[in-house]
Amino acid sequence: MDAQQLAQARDQAMRKTSVVGAIVNLALTIVKIIFGVVGQSHALIADGMHSLADLSTDLMVWFAAKYSNQPADKEHPYGHARIETAFTVGLGIILILTAIGIIYDSGQRLINPDTLLQPTPIVLLIAVISILANEALYQYTVRVAYKVKSNLLKANAWHHRSDAISSIVVLVGVAGSLMGMPYLDALAALGVAFMIGKIGWDQTWHAIRELIDTGMEPKTAAAIERIIENIEGVQSQHMLRSRRMGGNYLIDVHIEVDERLSVSEGHKIAEYVRLKLIESDKNISNALIHIDPEDDSLEVLCVDLPFRREVLADLRRVWDGDVDAADCSSVTLHYLSGKVHIDLVRPLLVNDAQAQEKAQRLEQKAKTLTYVGDVRIFHQFTSQ
Repeated sequence: MDAQQLAQARDQAMRKTSVVGAIVNLALTIVKIIFGVVGQSHALIADGMHSLADLSTDLMVWFAAKYSNQPADKEHPYGHARIETAFTVGLGIILILTAIGIIYDSGQRLINPDTLLQPTPIVLLIAVISILANEALYQYTVRVAYKVKSNLLKANAWHHRSDAISSIVVLVGVAGSLMGMPYLDALAALGVAFMIGKIGWDQTWHAIRELIDTGMEPKTAAAIERIIENIEGVQSQHMLRSRRMGGNYLIDVHIEVDERLSVSEGHKIAEYVRLKLIESDKNISNALIHIDPEDDSLEVLCVDLPFRREVLADLRRVWDGDVDAADCSSVTLHYLSGKVHIDLVRPLLVNDAQAQEKAQRLEQKAKTLTYVGDVRIFHQFTSQ
């Protein structure tokens, strides 16, 4: 299954889950509020508001699924996964505001005992129905959430479970009120409100941390570092960074390889590291691997050194009369430890007895350039 098919499957799963949740929560909202009024239970009415908040989250999940699973485009090269994160923030804020409203109303009733409601036994039955319905909805949603790796769905699943728990609180509060303790119903409403607020805060804070590019946990990062350092060809790693994008992590890291590897071999190692990281953790969607010939985490030593064009111009000048201008084009440059190190391959005639002397002269002339480090002259035998 390719990335597009996975996105489509994720979209369909999220939409289906949100529709099922919306139908259940719409029914629970209507039943709870109606029987909360008829049965005179402030706690059940508050629980109905909780179900209404869950209904709004189901609608948010549906819209988030529609837009967040769209493929990357020119304006959004990393995809649209953070649309889901933004919806999660909005959902959390709604829950917090809902909790504040319930706390205010319950507090007013506790301050003014005359306004306390007297629940009837029908409320107990509605609370039991709500507990069973929401726990079933939680089990269904959380399985899909882990299957498609959606934090928004996980949060929504916990909304369903919190609704089940709040209904248990309602059950206890109403039972206490029926036994002659009318304030327990209002206290139960307060308990439900604090639960709603806690879930809203946790959800909002987690999503905000993603939006400000908070990295993965230190323990997880350390495990990633160990994987990289155990890969053949990698001498060390540094500057590991990560950020979340929807349900996945994006990684970028510098790896140090042998300083004189070819570009193609360095790329081969980097690509292997990238694939290894993606295979090692299902939450890593991609990794950017930067190849270093030396550790540049503390200081970039070669940033002020001249580029190839200027170096070759200097070499043609100091080697004038010893090396043809065309031969300078075969020079290999190594930018290491704040110096430019030079490798030159020259043709060597079988009877050229002065080759070693010429090589030493070229090395000495090249080192008159202040930025030049090691100079290595290699000879290639030729019969002409």
